[in-house]
Amino acid sequence: MSFWKRHQIFEKNSIILLVGILLVIAIGGLVEITPLFYLKSTIEKVEGMRPYTPLELAGRNIYVREGCYLCHSQMIRPLRDEVERYGHYSLAAESMYDHPFQWGSKRTGPDLARVGAKYSDEWHVTHLKDPRSIVPKSVMPPYAFLAETELDASTIADHLRTNRAVGVPYTDEQIANAAADLKAQVDPDSADSDAFAKRYPKAVVRNFDGKPGQPTEMDALVAYLQMLGTLVDFKLYNEKANLR
Repeated sequence: MSFWKRHQIFEKNSIILLVGILLVIAIGGLVEITPLFYLKSTIEKVEGMRPYTPLELAGRNIYVREGCYLCHSQMIRPLRDEVERYGHYSLAAESMYDHPFQWGSKRTGPDLARVGAKYSDEWHVTHLKDPRSIVPKSVMPPYAFLAETELDASTIADHLRTNRAVGVPYTDEQIANAAADLKAQVDPDSADSDAFAKRYPKAVVRNFDGKPGQPTEMDALVAYLQMLGTLVDFKLYNEKANLR
């Protein structure tokens, strides 16, 4: 019996076809889902990684809310052209606290995985307010309203608590001080800045939008962008990798 005639068994018997479809879906589902139960053992631990500060997390929420991920990926592949343009290829550990992660291949704009500390705060603020004042041919929409919108800190503790529920290691102390830490990060003169620095090592404390007063959504988004790709010391990482 030829292959095509054997295939007629599935075409003429809907029950057998249905069982076959369910079997294929089940196998595919297991292949996709099973690795999720072993993430802790499969993601390499990298020195320097920490959870987002409350301000950075708020900025990330704004980044997702405004659909920035639709034009900007955060995943540099280990290909020569990408590494030379953007920097060290992305590590899985860099996205271990992202829910959801910001990978992808859509690059209407450049990849942002290494944008942190590449430009000044003023550059980011100007670019977000009027993209074409920096890049004349940019198709990016303006986000000037972020600089005029005061950041709502009343729910940030709930955001930390929710992230902890899915595996981000926020402590009770970090959650309890979330609102104060959010404000302390934009005010170097704050009495809470030292305590904030202890809770979030390597976090930058400064006024990101250049305006005095309460933190704005611009503060939060720029703080998030400025930390992307800055937590891992790649020179040290490569030296350790070469010793293995």
